[in-house]
Amino acid sequence: MEWRGAAVQNVGMTAAALPLIAIDGPSGVGKSTTAKRVAARLGWQYLDTGAMYRAAALALHRAGVDLTERAALESVLARLDLSLNEGRTYLAGEDVSEAIRGQEVTRLVTPVSADARVREVLVDQQRRIGDRGRWVVDGRDIGTVVFTRACCKVFLTASPEARAQRRYRELQAKGQSPDFEAVLADLQRRDLADSTRAASPLRKAEDATELDSSDMSLDQVVDWIVARHQAHP
Repeated sequence: MEWRGAAVQNVGMTAAALPLIAIDGPSGVGKSTTAKRVAARLGWQYLDTGAMYRAAALALHRAGVDLTERAALESVLARLDLSLNEGRTYLAGEDVSEAIRGQEVTRLVTPVSADARVREVLVDQQRRIGDRGRWVVDGRDIGTVVFTRACCKVFLTASPEARAQRRYRELQAKGQSPDFEAVLADLQRRDLADSTRAASPLRKAEDATELDSSDMSLDQVVDWIVARHQAHP
């Protein structure tokens, strides 16, 4: 799967439900890993919206552009050349899959993804891709804003402590020595930012089903979502 483009024309949604699974939820709940597993199980494709926002943050960082610089920001967005191919993320043809996971991009991605101008450009692209259907997509506003007609919407959550523990173990597995309280505080900071931002705040769609995964394994979560999707008429 590959796509390219900067700001594109919005594609209207049809009245019928779109064959697409939308997984929303807070940071650190395992949305991306879950979405990838669900897509693989169904033989569908995974759309990594998080990587798109990280790539946009990287582009702005490299250009030295601040979100307050309106003209410069719009100029970068107009030239934004993103592509996804076989799980890799490209910015102007450069593979930035590792670069977008760096500390600086991680620091910038929350305010960048909350900016209405950035979201307008990237949501247009996401809708253009997803309108073909047979996608699994995760994020903060997939079911509430981006794909409101998704046939299956799941709001995946877990307690802050459970999410922090998962992140803590991930960092340890990478050879790092994280401080659990710092990891927890960072998750709580991101939760507050995501739920109170002006543009598309994190919230559960009215027609989404909430799944608390605090005491569930990854396989159990994937099984639950696949079973719920397959139960649809």
